[in-house]
Amino acid sequence: MIYLDYAANTPVDAAVMNSFVEESNRYIANPNSSHRMGKEAKERFDDITKRMAELLGVETSEIIYTSGASEANNLAVKGLVQAYKHNGKHIISTCLEHPSVSGALTYLQSLGYEIDLVDITKDGLIDLTHLKELLRKDTVLVSICTVDSELGVRQPIDEIGKLLENYPNCYFHTDATQAVGKIPVSFERVDCMTFTPHKFFGLNGCGILIKRENVVLEPLIHGGTSTTIYRSGTPALGLAAAALKALEIACHYQEERYDYVKKMNEELNKQLIQYKKIRINSTKYSVPHILNVSVQGVKAGLFREALEEEGICISIKSACSAAGSPSRPVYAVSKDKKNALCSWRISISHRTTDEEINSFLEAFKKCYEKLAN
Repeated sequence: MIYLDYAANTPVDAAVMNSFVEESNRYIANPNSSHRMGKEAKERFDDITKRMAELLGVETSEIIYTSGASEANNLAVKGLVQAYKHNGKHIISTCLEHPSVSGALTYLQSLGYEIDLVDITKDGLIDLTHLKELLRKDTVLVSICTVDSELGVRQPIDEIGKLLENYPNCYFHTDATQAVGKIPVSFERVDCMTFTPHKFFGLNGCGILIKRENVVLEPLIHGGTSTTIYRSGTPALGLAAAALKALEIACHYQEERYDYVKKMNEELNKQLIQYKKIRINSTKYSVPHILNVSVQGVKAGLFREALEEEGICISIKSACSAAGSPSRPVYAVSKDKKNALCSWRISISHRTTDEEINSFLEAFKKCYEKLAN
């Protein structure tokens, strides 16, 4: 099988796995224990967090470890609005968000919060003019992903942050899960940023929430301070060490890997646009790791199954999205429901080979001739 679904999950780098095993075996005590072994584990945990903070350009006190990006997103979104509900109950987000964000917003809506979605332009970017129109004195949160998981569009996070500086009671959260480890990411103008290392060859079961030091959250999990008052639970030293190793590797090779993936993406684009019924939904603002396409008149599920029979693994939407519904991001860009129902995603990495791309293109041709002609 050929794997072209790296936006959903990546294989664990051997160095990352080794780091997890070595650290877990070496430091067996709970870092919160008061005995000598506990103190040694705490010292090591603090060293890991300090190094991670340096790589991310944040303070060590601003890092919160979670079980994954979904928990991190829920803690950021729910935690922010619940902590600052006295400021208002108005939230602004987009149709591009991962279900762990949109689902949290649906929950908050049931509690009486008002949700507005900012318009998306034909290039997949949020409409900054519309965002400014939506902002109110009682807007407590703006949540906009850095890169969405279906189109791969990179949003102007810095510009959004500058705009929100005029609204001191409004907090800014960005889900950077599809960005960290792949492209340069700055925390400078956001209040909360979330990601997970399993998107860049780290382990599943770990997520990171970066929270500005002066920002308060209402915890989701109560019953102990752990490494922070905002998230209870025994500190997972092995997972933290593995997350650091994955981040170190990704940052070190980031530019080199980006250029390689860009080359692969360009070749895919070049070959696919030759087909009459193909539509490229990703835009010029999309990162090269994600390429969203549609085959006119062929439902996405049908084409995915045909490709799988040829040994190719791709995704229709985000792996956490509901099946059978049109892609919201694709519909937002194309304004075409049929096109959104036919869209699917190829996601590649530095491990994707020329041979795999060629095999995919051969399989695509066969499936296209069978289903689209």
